[in-house]
Amino acid sequence: MLAFKDCTLGKLDKTFGLKPLSQMAILQTWLEGQSEILPDEQGYILRLQHYLRENVDNWNEYELAMHFIGPMFAWVEFNYQRQFNLFGERPFSGVVDGVEMGGKPDGMIATGYREPDKPYFCFQEYKKERDPEGDPAGQALAAMLVAQEVNEHQIPVYGCYVRGRYWRFMALQGKEYCISDGYTATREDIFDILRILKVLKQMIIEWVK
Repeated sequence: MLAFKDCTLGKLDKTFGLKPLSQMAILQTWLEGQSEILPDEQGYILRLQHYLRENVDNWNEYELAMHFIGPMFAWVEFNYQRQFNLFGERPFSGVVDGVEMGGKPDGMIATGYREPDKPYFCFQEYKKERDPEGDPAGQALAAMLVAQEVNEHQIPVYGCYVRGRYWRFMALQGKEYCISDGYTATREDIFDILRILKVLKQMIIEWVK
C-alpha cells in the first residue's frame, strides 16, 4: 500500500499522470463564494487569532490542531443534521489506477454521523510551522485522489492543508488539480479563511440534497 504520509506532489504527478494547474474554475468559485461574517464571529475569530500569534512559532502539530484549527472548524459546525460530519484520524483507503493507497487524514468531512461514509471534502494535513515532516500538499492530494474514487468521480474533491499560520486550499477533478495561494491566519486573511469554510458547508449541504 502507498501510504498518504509518504506521498509528495512529484510522486503523485508521476504515478498517476496528474496535471497541476495555476488556475481552476471550480477552485476560484469556492474561494470567491460569499458568506457574511457576523459580529459575534468577528470577536471569536480575533480572539483565536491573538492566541495563534502568541504561540504559532512554538506549537507542535497537535497543539496547532487543538488550539486553533479545531476551534475554527467547530465554529462552522460541520455536523449538519447528522447528515455529514467532520472526522479526524479515521482510517481511509482505496484503489487509484490499480494502486492501493491509505492512511489516516488529519480531517475529512464525509456523510455519516458516527463513522465516515462518503467523503465530500476536505483532507487537511496539519503541520507545525518550523521543520515540518513530509509534504503536506502531497499527503492531502493523495487522500483526495482516494476520495474521488470513492465518490465515483461524481463531484469535484476539495481540500486544504495548514502549515502553522499558512492555509492553502485545493481542488481536484479527474487528473487535474490546483492549489491556491496562501492565506495567512495571523493577518486579515483569517476572515477569508472563515468565509471559505462557511461557503464549503453550504456547498456540501447542496450536494447532500
